[in-house]
Amino acid sequence: MDYVQRNPVPIPKGGAFQEVESTIQTVFDWEYELADKKLLALYEKGKSLAWNATDLAWDTEVDIEKLSVEGGVGDFMNKLLDPPRTLTDKESVDLRLHQNAFMLSQFLHGEQGALIASAKVVQVVPWAEAKYYAANQVSDEARHVEVYHRYLTEKLGISYEIHPSLQTLLKDIMQAKDWDLTYLGMQVMVEGLALAAFGMLRMMMEGEPLIHDLTGRVMQDEARHVAFGVVTLEKLYKGGLTQTEMKEREEFIIEATHLLHDRLLMHQVFERMGWDQKTWVDWMTRTPLMRGFRQMMFSKIVPNLKRLGMLTPRVREAYAKLDLLKFENNKDSVEEPEVAPPAELVAMLMQHLQSQNDKQQAAPSPAP
Repeated sequence: MDYVQRNPVPIPKGGAFQEVESTIQTVFDWEYELADKKLLALYEKGKSLAWNATDLAWDTEVDIEKLSVEGGVGDFMNKLLDPPRTLTDKESVDLRLHQNAFMLSQFLHGEQGALIASAKVVQVVPWAEAKYYAANQVSDEARHVEVYHRYLTEKLGISYEIHPSLQTLLKDIMQAKDWDLTYLGMQVMVEGLALAAFGMLRMMMEGEPLIHDLTGRVMQDEARHVAFGVVTLEKLYKGGLTQTEMKEREEFIIEATHLLHDRLLMHQVFERMGWDQKTWVDWMTRTPLMRGFRQMMFSKIVPNLKRLGMLTPRVREAYAKLDLLKFENNKDSVEEPEVAPPAELVAMLMQHLQSQNDKQQAAPSPAP
């Protein structure tokens, strides 16, 4: 883990450390029944598929500016995304670089949240097989923090502090008094969203092999983590919840959804670039690429909530307003771990790639 930090991650306004008061009950399982075969299968898969961060090709050159220019990012931004004003090629490259840095930085902070949350799960979950898997997940999350921090500080050279909305949600997850809310918040909501966002990042950073390898490995782990959360909560929730318990979980889901869908926007990017935040954030909420991205983030969360019986009338009403119910009949994470990007987003990217190919073919051949 000896690597050069070209640009240490910025510290948020609250300081370098944050203490979150959390009171939990630690549960010992003296039965060791090990009856849940689905959880045990995930545990075995996690052990067999473990990888080492040093296995990645860290000597790979990472030049996002070069990739952006070669990929025609200026045409992509101006013709397909319809920004508030026409961007120069340099502005388009800078925006793409900072967007990627922002996304990767939030992945890093979210992975630290998952690291702490999975350690809490080991303490509080009452079943031995779930403790086994959660312990295995702790190791996974530490590895994820390691690789994203190294990529940001050694290779990319630009990073961002945690977004306040994500910080609020992580705090809520850790302060939840019932252990299933930690599962619901981290395994189903945050990691379900991250799994979809990883797929989006790979599309945005096409041609950069190191981030593709890194993200592919992390996605493989995260798919198991989300399935672990769904399997465990399904086991708990099939016994039924009281009216009070259901209401509390509905409120938790709806608030987490608003934090992730409506408030996790790139204000920090436009502030750092010196652009008017309101103008550009408004643009990002309506442009098809970001609308497709925000929709895609919930493509696993919605069917997972349905499997758990948590797509209640109250949650459905909130999700209908955000146009998220279109995902409810998708396969959940137990049935199908992978996340498919929305058709409109794929069509947009394919249109751009075809346009770039046409330009290259039309360009005159160099003189002999």
